[in-house]
Amino acid sequence: EDKVVEAAVPEGSRFKGYEPFLVQDLVISVTATRYQRERWVTPDGRTVLAPLPDGIDCHFGPELRRFVLMHYHQGQSTLPRIAAFLRSLGVAISKRQLQRLLTDQQETFVAEAQDVLRAGLEMGPYVSVDDTGARHAGKNGYCTQIGNDWFTWFGTRTFKSRLNFLELLRAGHTDYVLNDAAYAYMRKHALSAPLIASLAAQPQTKFADQKTWQAHLDRLGFTKLNVTPDPVRVATEAALWGSVRSHKFLCDGVVLSDDAGQFNVGHHALCWVHAERLVHKLDTFTDAHRAAQATVRGLIWDFYSDLKVYRLKPRPRRVAALRKKFDRIFLRRTGFVTLDRLLKRLHANKAELLMVLDRPATPLHTNASERDIRCYVTRRKVSAGTRSDVGRDCRDAFLGLAKTCAKLGIEVWDYLGSRLKVVGSAVVQPLDVYVRGRFRPA
Repeated sequence: EDKVVEAAVPEGSRFKGYEPFLVQDLVISVTATRYQRERWVTPDGRTVLAPLPDGIDCHFGPELRRFVLMHYHQGQSTLPRIAAFLRSLGVAISKRQLQRLLTDQQETFVAEAQDVLRAGLEMGPYVSVDDTGARHAGKNGYCTQIGNDWFTWFGTRTFKSRLNFLELLRAGHTDYVLNDAAYAYMRKHALSAPLIASLAAQPQTKFADQKTWQAHLDRLGFTKLNVTPDPVRVATEAALWGSVRSHKFLCDGVVLSDDAGQFNVGHHALCWVHAERLVHKLDTFTDAHRAAQATVRGLIWDFYSDLKVYRLKPRPRRVAALRKKFDRIFLRRTGFVTLDRLLKRLHANKAELLMVLDRPATPLHTNASERDIRCYVTRRKVSAGTRSDVGRDCRDAFLGLAKTCAKLGIEVWDYLGSRLKVVGSAVVQPLDVYVRGRFRPA
């Protein structure tokens, strides 16, 4: 609004217009609405009750629910502080009622987060992954982050393993599939040829859930074998990978990680920052050791700069030269035995460190994952862990959705208003539609 502020001036003064001074303020008010719903009895004895307005499905309105979700998940506030603030405004609400606003009837948000993950896995040229410790139901667990430039998703589970990661990559599907991708996985991980042949000889290739898959392995005698590698584990990982590929996830996408073993699936790329950190943290004991370490670190960062230039402007003619330069750096002999062993180990990861040469869309580091997972770490510090599976799923879903909104340039306030049907709120389409639109060619 515009307000005119009058000045006290002496007689004969000349008016020279206005000097604007803009003030922003916030209006916070509490309303309580009693809906008198008409009740009618029809001639045939049925009772008709007038429906509540759109967006009203509990004793707290959509605007209040939006406020609670926004401040708890994006604002990283605590439940007692939100309750104290609302009570100070005159809202009659208990901490238990507030907890229900955070977890009850949130299935649509959890499902939308799952749809976002599916869109990212199906359309994205890469996903960057990381994990961190999590506390759930009084036990230590792990939260896995999956994301890229346009989406973020979190999933908390009890264990950290490749089986767990592959289950997360199924994005909510529960099936196990034996297909070409599954058999290739088995061969890559040294499952014996007779066992692979026994699986391939069976007519059934799709299994609805873990129970039916386990029963299939029991019939074939896999569970009775005591050999290395564990045939049950390798076959199960392969069937999970087959499920991932059957749903068109990561068909041509790259998995970028910090070299944690559980993430080494499909087209795998490694983070250069984590690789160089091994050299940086190497213990040195003499001036010669320190000089060799400094020289190698300088060569690595110079090569990293070359890769950054190539990623921005890929030139096929540069690929061979960059591969040879990589060999010169990581096959050199410095005289520092420990450093030489480390360089040899890093050279064994040549294909994963140089994935950017074949797929320039792949980043050179996992900094984005580190940034994404920071909000989860903050939530863990503020509120410790979760107790129920519903609370865990809601926390993971809302943190991921908030991060996804930020990457897509959508205000979380508008997103929640659209989903909760707040009157006058902007209309926000399902987030997976925006994610798919970012990756779809123009």
